[in-house]
Amino acid sequence: MWTHKPWQGRLLPHPLPPEERLRAYATWCNAVEGNTTFYATPSRSTVESWARQTDPDFRLVAKLPKTITHGRRLTGAEEELRSFLEAIEPLGPRAHALWVQLPGSFGPADLGVLAAFLRGLPGSYRYAVEVRHPAFFEDARAEGLLERVLSGAGAEWVPFDTTVLFRNPPASDAEREAWTRKPRMPRRSRALTDRPIVRYLGRDDTESTVEGWQGWVGTVAGWLREGRSPTMFVHTPGNADALTLARRFHDEVRARLPELEPLPEPLPEPLPEPLPDEPLTLF
Repeated sequence: MWTHKPWQGRLLPHPLPPEERLRAYATWCNAVEGNTTFYATPSRSTVESWARQTDPDFRLVAKLPKTITHGRRLTGAEEELRSFLEAIEPLGPRAHALWVQLPGSFGPADLGVLAAFLRGLPGSYRYAVEVRHPAFFEDARAEGLLERVLSGAGAEWVPFDTTVLFRNPPASDAEREAWTRKPRMPRRSRALTDRPIVRYLGRDDTESTVEGWQGWVGTVAGWLREGRSPTMFVHTPGNADALTLARRFHDEVRARLPELEPLPEPLPEPLPEPLPDEPLTLF
């Protein structure tokens, strides 16, 4: 997400070389979804660059490659998993959790596979699982079985709250696209571990997005009072203002918990264009 084009030159300095883009993002937010790892395992040198650009307490939630979760459905993916774990090793403590996003067809009958997969993962990482099968949200027994599997492995259940998106018909091209791609699931706000992770998707309309997250403000503040360390990711269909919205959400939580540390201060303005005699490189 730190290379999102609508942010460049408006919220983040532009142009920036690849080895500086995450550093600029980290002046706005102290956590990021590592969604690119879903499509391909990054090179170790790329991950080393991510580590150099961020402080050790920065949170990167890296998604397991889809070859593991969707292609092999968590079975017989030892080689792919080994390559992924080797690649992300330079993150060190920045790897806040490894994110196992499962396809919508992965249902209650597959929980034995999930349990075996989680048992085989190294204990040096924390894990968070996102499910999309309707039964886990509509069937109390299936929900309880999944919670038991996750709790047994010390893994978190990642809710993806899309209720605000689907509350009213889409009003923009980005919302229409999101309606065709995003899952419709009930809102879930139960944490299983001391590090809950929430994904929230609002609307292109800012006030609708803010109104829709009010329940989460109270939930996150409650988790903090309990001594948990939650991570909240704020999205909109186009994500053009996701950075400013994430900071606004943090401010609303902080209004209830003044002792909560503020987020870092964003870079004040775009960096200057490189001088004509400076060498220009692509990488």
